[in-house]
Amino acid sequence: MLRAVVIDDIEKIRKENITIIKANCPNISIIGQAESVDSGIKLIKQLTPDLVFLDVEMADGTGFDLLQKLSQISFKVIFITGYEDFAIRAFRFSAIDYLLKPLDSKELIDAVKKAEDSMSKEVFEMKLHNLFANLERPKNLQKLVLKTADKIYSVNIQDIINCESDKNYTTFYFINAPKLVVSTNLKEYETLLSPHSFFRTHKSHLINMAYFDYFIKSEGGNTIVMKNKSNIPLSVRKKEEFLVLLDSM
Repeated sequence: MLRAVVIDDIEKIRKENITIIKANCPNISIIGQAESVDSGIKLIKQLTPDLVFLDVEMADGTGFDLLQKLSQISFKVIFITGYEDFAIRAFRFSAIDYLLKPLDSKELIDAVKKAEDSMSKEVFEMKLHNLFANLERPKNLQKLVLKTADKIYSVNIQDIINCESDKNYTTFYFINAPKLVVSTNLKEYETLLSPHSFFRTHKSHLINMAYFDYFIKSEGGNTIVMKNKSNIPLSVRKKEEFLVLLDSM
């Protein structure tokens, strides 16, 4: 049983969320609630919960402010936000769970299940550190959390040369680091990385245009050569889009 608190500055929404949590998560015991950053800090220190459902935007600050004011974070966090805002991409890059209001039962259950998993305190603190860095740094300096079979890494996006998929696995290649293999399909990373000058050249390949070197046209197929001399295939259906992108660079 996880002991949880709910922190949201709107009483009606806070009560609705508690009702939904109780109805869908019998393994959660709601032991308290708070309506602000300051009262939330006091509640957490007083009750030491296992899990905190934390609103992003509150009248006296943000959920991020609350966490940064605590000297120690010994609990899991599921963020709750009312709209698709600047923080959503930071959550996804940092592998931090969040829910959109109004709460969806299935998404709530999935998020709670992840919170129950045996994530170490050190790993969770690393993810939070990543989150704060992503919220504060310029877009091209964001960090991405990658989980391999035995470790979790925080990598700089600008260090990724390309990604290659094999069914439900994606291999990341870096400019000055060993490759990493993660059990997530390429489509999810395409969604995350496309705004950062990444281009899907082929169903199995995503490249960082910052490391593009030159393009080879041939009858046997089109090939993109990266600055690390790796050869990346360019599919026929992607060729025109890629050439337009080159013209705009």
